[in-house]
Amino acid sequence: MKVERVITVPVSDKMSYGVGNLATGIAMQILGTYLVFYSTAILHLPGRFIGMVMGVSILWDAVTDPVMGYVSDRTRSKRLGKRHPYLIAGAVGIALTNYLIWNIAPALSPGVKLVLISACILLFKTFMTIYVTPYTALGAELSVDYYERTSIQGIKSIFFILGLAFVSVAGMYVFFKPSQAFPVGQLNPRAYSMMGSWSSIVVVLAAVWCFVATLKYVPLIRTRDRAPEGAVAPGFRSAMSHAFGNKPFRKVVYSYTFSNLASALMANLGMIVFTYTFGLGGDRIAAILAVQFLFAILSQPVWMAVSTRYGKMPALVLGFCLGIAGSVWFAILVILNGSVQDNVLAFMPFALCVGSGIGALFTLPLSMVADTVDLDEAGGGTRNEGVYFGSLTLVYKLSQAVAIIVIGVMLDITGFDSSLPRQASSTLVSLGMILGLGGIASFVAAIACLRGYDLTEKAVEDCREQIAGRKRTGIV
Repeated sequence: MKVERVITVPVSDKMSYGVGNLATGIAMQILGTYLVFYSTAILHLPGRFIGMVMGVSILWDAVTDPVMGYVSDRTRSKRLGKRHPYLIAGAVGIALTNYLIWNIAPALSPGVKLVLISACILLFKTFMTIYVTPYTALGAELSVDYYERTSIQGIKSIFFILGLAFVSVAGMYVFFKPSQAFPVGQLNPRAYSMMGSWSSIVVVLAAVWCFVATLKYVPLIRTRDRAPEGAVAPGFRSAMSHAFGNKPFRKVVYSYTFSNLASALMANLGMIVFTYTFGLGGDRIAAILAVQFLFAILSQPVWMAVSTRYGKMPALVLGFCLGIAGSVWFAILVILNGSVQDNVLAFMPFALCVGSGIGALFTLPLSMVADTVDLDEAGGGTRNEGVYFGSLTLVYKLSQAVAIIVIGVMLDITGFDSSLPRQASSTLVSLGMILGLGGIASFVAAIACLRGYDLTEKAVEDCREQIAGRKRTGIV
């Protein structure tokens, strides 16, 4: 049986689509990396309150993701399709709320600051959902080819990593330079305002580029979405039930969730641990992050090649193993923290292993989710990429909401006090070990969740044959 003809997406279009993920990387990283430090060290708000605010915001973000996915799946715009209407609206909202977050005056009363930052974060997360969920679903719709999906996700991941680097590396080198007034650049309130302004501008520019360059694919996607005569689009509950009834999808979701817990720990505690536990300045932290991001980018062709030869699941497991190795090394450094103070070279094995490992995490799970959508459609369902990707983020964000609340509480339990120039040694070791051991446990759990995943290239090809046959004969 002849399957649907694969229309190759030119590299230039893959890159233009990927530019949209630059906006995602910047927006996610700026909040994840700096918010806890900014809120405690600059705004002087209690860590437990910020942890609760972040936890609630991520919970809201998680719940709205599948809803937004369903809304975009059902959107019908002849000119803009079902994803593009939300790209510009979401990006503009992200930019405005991002700017406001980093321009809260430290002199305001604690109550006012808490209300302002809570409102801004909730709005920020809402606009992130409006932008990211349709954008991610769009990537799964550009191609039906098993390997080209990985290529699209790989290029998209490169731009996501560049977005992370823009915030983490450029932030340290450009915005948080040490000065006479602020020897530790991270303590300069003005630096956060500048970072908020420039990052907001880049977010909008990246989203507009992606919007304009991919608009021409709307007619092709509409043709592929054509359901057999008599097919009825499921309601929200039914669409969610289809997604979580898909066994390979569940395995990818749970694995993705656990592996992202390690990322949540590093994003929300990394700045504090690097600054206080290891005595690293902004330039040293930037160097470590730069190497980590560099290897995440350089590893993309490797993961594409490994997944082509051995399959997507084995390649992803290898990436998680590298994450475990990096986490073990980090835990050793925490134990030896007195001997590695301000020693950036000691962190290079960690940056190399974790950077290469997260390169797989950024690319392969999303490509695997696109395959699970084919499985659902082949079984008689309709295409619901938005619901699938929204459900993916629902589960892992729920877990991150809990993780961030716990992190805020742990800051208080371990005795962390941002007003002190030096922290107790027990506090420094405890926070560092939360990162190291937490990373190991997260990656091990992620590997365990993938046991029994069987959606291979051959299985996906069989799904495409069934879909093509149903559309030709009009069988629902």
